[in-house]
Amino acid sequence: MTMLDIQRVLNQDRLLRALTGLNRKAFDELLDSFSLLYEQSRQSQPRQRAVGGGRKARLLSTQEKLFFILFYFKCYPTFDLAGIIFDLHRSQAHEWMHRLQPILEQTLGKQLALPERKLTSVEEFVVRFPEVERVMIDGTEHPIQRPKDPQQQQRNYSGKKRRHTRFSLGSSRPRQASAGIE
Repeated sequence: MTMLDIQRVLNQDRLLRALTGLNRKAFDELLDSFSLLYEQSRQSQPRQRAVGGGRKARLLSTQEKLFFILFYFKCYPTFDLAGIIFDLHRSQAHEWMHRLQPILEQTLGKQLALPERKLTSVEEFVVRFPEVERVMIDGTEHPIQRPKDPQQQQRNYSGKKRRHTRFSLGSSRPRQASAGIE
């Protein structure tokens, strides 16, 4: 079985963008910081085996490692699929993802490009993005069984659907409604 031809992908900007979300210039800039932090992380971990011992590596260069972790976060394949694409066992794909994720986060954090992942309330959102005046949330109403409790009935009743529903965010169903937060 052969691994994905990473050099071919790196030479085609459209393909690189599709698989990692970055163009070649951005990838190369990120690679410098990533390589430095990866080498620092290797020096802080003691070796389990002598040099040359153990299974032969599939992701040889830091360029391949960076491509792997960017591909993982862009496409979110299962570890089975990532293993097939990169010629790894699924457990190795899992291990590489967990080993490389903190290095990527640290690299992006140093470049001030790390996205805010979890906002738990509207107040946090307002503090983080004070200039935003209006937000559109994409979601879907799913029918639920009518609750027995009158307060729950009132809270879950949808006048739009004339039934009891639960609103969920980020659904990929065809019928989607938008709700504004002001």
